Amino acid sequence: MSKSNIYTKQETSAETKKKTEEPPMYKVFLNNDDYTTMDFVVEILISVFHKSEIEAIRIMFDVHRTGIGVCGIYSFEVAETKVDIVHKQAKKKKFPLKCTIEKE
Repeated sequence: MSKSNIYTKQETSAETKKKTEEPPMYKVFLNNDDYTTMDFVVEILISVFHKSEIEAIRIMFDVHRTGIGVCGIYSFEVAETKVDIVHKQAKKKKFPLKCTIEKE
């Protein structure tokens, strides 16, 4: 066996021993306020978080009743992007809707 073959086998063996870690996940929440309409919250849940209409209505009622509702669980970059989109769309419609993230 040549040196190059031995080197390749050792390299491959070392690479497979590395432990792959999953990135931490983050929950994205919508927070209740007294001004944002329920229809707009449902619209956000459907368009930004890709929820079905029934699921969006359920989450909207969670937000309304308890003050907060979970929209989804994502990697940090995806969660951060969704929060930014929600804030931009709410600002465009002149709603004070707040969206937050928390490490799972």
